[in-house]
Amino acid sequence: MLSTLALAAATLAPAQPPAGALQLNNVRLTVGELGPARKDSKLLPGDVLFIAFDIDGLSMEADGKTLYTVGMEVTDAANKLLFKQDPRELRDTVPLRGGKMPARAYVTIGLDQPAGAYTCKLTVTDPKAKATNSFSVKFEVLKGDFGLVAINPTRDVRGSIVAPASGVVGETLWVQYTVVGFGRDTKTKQPNIDFTLEFFDDKSQPTLAQPIRDNLSAGIDEKDAVFGHQVPLFMNRPGRFTLRVTAVDKVTNKRATFDLPIRVDPPQ
Repeated sequence: MLSTLALAAATLAPAQPPAGALQLNNVRLTVGELGPARKDSKLLPGDVLFIAFDIDGLSMEADGKTLYTVGMEVTDAANKLLFKQDPRELRDTVPLRGGKMPARAYVTIGLDQPAGAYTCKLTVTDPKAKATNSFSVKFEVLKGDFGLVAINPTRDVRGSIVAPASGVVGETLWVQYTVVGFGRDTKTKQPNIDFTLEFFDDKSQPTLAQPIRDNLSAGIDEKDAVFGHQVPLFMNRPGRFTLRVTAVDKVTNKRATFDLPIRVDPPQ
């Protein structure tokens, strides 16, 4: 089943409206709500499709207040409507103005979602200007398998304050992700997964003499088909780095990994 977690606004083939009209630009798929760019549009069940874009030409009041609506439709390869979210009224205040508004939308991929090709269409309307525009993003759901999905950097361990994969020296970034498709030991009924954390600098050299290793083999309810995990990263020096997380399911002998580029800026 498909569902939305939330909408903040929203399609990679936007229409070309007349100059000055409502425009939806810079459409991209991202890793987490605030980026970086996702390399492909293939998702495992349990993953999240994050879509980011810019709204240009949105009406703004003198005090920076805006009012607009966003609707969503998801269809399959046969153009059958699978999910619809009626236009929702959204209000934001943009004190910096500038004529551009960043927006995002996201869709969760249910664990029971069949493999196949899908399309997500997002429509934005400016009621004051009586202007509407939309765009569509195509994505593919893969057959269920062991994987690390729904990667989303946050400022807190509970994952409630989203963040970009960047920060300034002295901050801590929590990289949240979800483990799906794991096996369970026949005796303990628990998963048995080895995690390896590696960090690399901008020259692809490891920052640690040896990787950080951990194992999870307890504490997961027998009814849970997924569980969340996180990596804390204390940003002690400026630079560009890559976090690599590798998981090995010792029950099924399957392996999954992801790389996340991270930027650390010096304090102002």
